[in-house]
Amino acid sequence: MLTGEGTRNATAAPGAAPQAVLVCGAPGSGKSTVGTLLAARLRAALLDLDTATASLTAVIGRLHGTNDLDDPEFARLTRAARYETLTRLAEDNLAAGVCAVMVAPFTTERRDPLAWEALRRRLDPVAAGTTMVWLRISGDDVLSRVQQRGAGRDVAKLRGEWLAGLDLDPPAVAHVEVDALLGPAAIAEEILSALPQGQRS
Repeated sequence: MLTGEGTRNATAAPGAAPQAVLVCGAPGSGKSTVGTLLAARLRAALLDLDTATASLTAVIGRLHGTNDLDDPEFARLTRAARYETLTRLAEDNLAAGVCAVMVAPFTTERRDPLAWEALRRRLDPVAAGTTMVWLRISGDDVLSRVQQRGAGRDVAKLRGEWLAGLDLDPPAVAHVEVDALLGPAAIAEEILSALPQGQRS
């Protein structure tokens, strides 16, 4: 489902200009899995926020005394640098003619139109387009998936009122919305069909 600005469906032509696809959603929505599929189909660089910044974040975490990315103070210390790293990697790939699939929560960018426009202004000069994708999922399904995957980074999430404070509302900016409970391949197909003309593979 496309919300906000319209796009046209098409099949990618050889040598089509690169574009940026931002995959966001709640924990457990399948961002990394879907991002990997999209990157393969688009022959894109896969830029995952956690992968790109995990080592440095771990160092800061040891100095700060926590590895919980949901900790407000830890997030305050690291967010700007983490997202700047992701954005610069995308800029470099796009400038080299390579599509970029960016996987991250993008909480500020999807809530604040000014932040979203600021990101687009950085990417659009080197991209044919910048598309935000939102993987829609309910709170109950988030909890079920996070419990099932049993990742160490989720231990803190399963304590206290984490789920109650989770932002599950769709972005306030133009985006492509897909049901996260569909199979990953089906989700990727929906996203590809919504991308601007000349970009679908």
